[in-house]
Amino acid sequence: MRKRILLVDDHEILREGLRTLIETKTDMEVLAEADNGRTAIQLARKLKPDLIIMDIIMPDMNGMDAAQQIIADLPDVKIIALSMHSDRRFVLGMLKAGVSGFLLKECAFKELTVAINAAVANQTYLSPKIAHTVIQDYRQHVSDKDLSPFHALTGREREVLQLIAEGRSTREIADDLNVSVKTVEARRRQIMEKLKLNTIADLIKFAIREGLTPP
Repeated sequence: MRKRILLVDDHEILREGLRTLIETKTDMEVLAEADNGRTAIQLARKLKPDLIIMDIIMPDMNGMDAAQQIIADLPDVKIIALSMHSDRRFVLGMLKAGVSGFLLKECAFKELTVAINAAVANQTYLSPKIAHTVIQDYRQHVSDKDLSPFHALTGREREVLQLIAEGRSTREIADDLNVSVKTVEARRRQIMEKLKLNTIADLIKFAIREGLTPP
């Protein structure tokens, strides 16, 4: 039975390369591609793939929040994080979201194939560098309180923060999330209170510093 895969990355050339490699495998097929987390959620709900290969830093919605929503809605769908970042924040964020694997983009396609097969078999695969990060974190007994204030935000709050940092107006955010302007304003206040920030400029700087959106 062929493994049905959804590719999610904001770099088209990387998606094209992955599609070409995956299509050399007789037991795998690419159903569709997405360049942001929000589109990935929509496609996942529609197509119900066996597996999603997901980048982390993307416009509109990042991979951590997209993975969390997809796994909540479709627990049978496996997700493998494929990123150029091995930063502990991203690793722990994706693992907390429930992904079945984490690899760096420098990996060989052979390793990605191993990770895909492991994920479909309900196993977890971490590349050596990522496994080292997880082990170091375990040894240091890091609790959520020790993490960046970023992790104190809910998924929806991170979503609003990312859209603010990307320059969306309150009305545009409300339309994107299908909520009222007042709801967006209330969430923005909550975010600022949690992060102890006073201005929109501070919010944008924070989002960039935490890697939620590119500079």
